[in-house]
Amino acid sequence: MKWLQAIQQQFSQHKYAINAKQLGDDAELAWSNLGYWDDTTSSYPDACRQLADQLAQAVHLTSTDRLLDLGCGQGASLVHWQQHYHVQHIEAVELQSSCVIQIQKYLPQLAAIHQQSFLNLKQIQLKSDFDVVLCIDAAYHSNLNSFLDSVNPVLNSKGRLGFHYLIWSEKWLNLNSLQKQKYEWLLKAADVNLNHLMTESRMRHTLQRYDFAEIEIRDLSKGVLQGFSNYFHTLQQLPQQSIGLDAFKIRMTAKLCAKLYADGWVKYVQISAEKIISTDILNIF
Repeated sequence: MKWLQAIQQQFSQHKYAINAKQLGDDAELAWSNLGYWDDTTSSYPDACRQLADQLAQAVHLTSTDRLLDLGCGQGASLVHWQQHYHVQHIEAVELQSSCVIQIQKYLPQLAAIHQQSFLNLKQIQLKSDFDVVLCIDAAYHSNLNSFLDSVNPVLNSKGRLGFHYLIWSEKWLNLNSLQKQKYEWLLKAADVNLNHLMTESRMRHTLQRYDFAEIEIRDLSKGVLQGFSNYFHTLQQLPQQSIGLDAFKIRMTAKLCAKLYADGWVKYVQISAEKIISTDILNIF
């Protein structure tokens, strides 16, 4: 994988940065996720909003919730929570310094924006426990246990959690060692560790161990993986098709999405869950 390392070293931006303008979003606070695409979706910002909306609706986000947005990227989701859900208290965590500076400039009314990995929330002086924690299209770059170790303490009693992850389908059990090795390389190129993925049943068990209930795991593979791949295919037909390293990064992402969906061994899922307080745990038993 030396070729991949050489390419990554040439990127001037953070490894998770995306050139949203090449995907069709030239806003100052742009979107930066794969989006959710249905038959009526034709624009990248609309698809990104749809992915965010599905997650927000899964956790029943309301205007009175204290919200923490993890890996908020360039900040479009923060604007969305304010304008369409009228959330009054929003804090955000983002690792890319350029994004944090941009958000501070255009969203001075935000309760707080923290430059930090969402795996190190204990390093941040958060203003309060949160009713809702959302992480759009980012958590699968990390170990699920590490993610939950970081997030669980900042949720209040009966707090709601929503995020996206990758899981194995049942087809994974039928792969031979060579096929699994190839998939390990493919996922590594997208900064996803094969060993961090699990089946749906194991994911449910893991969430339960962290005292989560009301767990819903929804398969979004068609709308996200196939949707983004198809959208990129339409972009390639345009006369102003982009070139350069940013375009290469987007193209490789689209090809990976297409392969993941076509093979069916990996599913892109949306997870929502509610934290159980101690008395609820006792009632279960």
